[in-house]
Amino acid sequence: QVQLVESGGGLVQAGGSLRLSCAASGSIFSINAMGWYRQAPGKQRELVATITNGDSTNYADSVKGRFSISRDNAKNTVFLQMNSLKPEDTAVYYCNCDARARSWSVLRNYWGQGTQVTVSS
Repeated sequence: QVQLVESGGGLVQAGGSLRLSCAASGSIFSINAMGWYRQAPGKQRELVATITNGDSTNYADSVKGRFSISRDNAKNTVFLQMNSLKPEDTAVYYCNCDARARSWSVLRNYWGQGTQVTVSS
């Protein structure tokens, strides 16, 4: 199994920055895409950004130009640099990845437990 542990969340004023990290551990043969999603109170979970193992990225329109996703394949870690934060960015941020535990394993999708990001106005 693959475990994902997020860190870096917290409380920040509008206009500020935060950097989220997510480290994958456990039985890992390979990791394909990694990404970040978020869920605000009373809303559905939504995609924030994804990055493939070839470093192709995709962003939600609401964060383009403000957020940047990157990964360190040697450390099985994905990052989310969040700049110019807005109150509407307040949410629980979840890490996600598609990974294989063994070379013969099927690709499975994994979620972290989430980290709270709160942006005050």
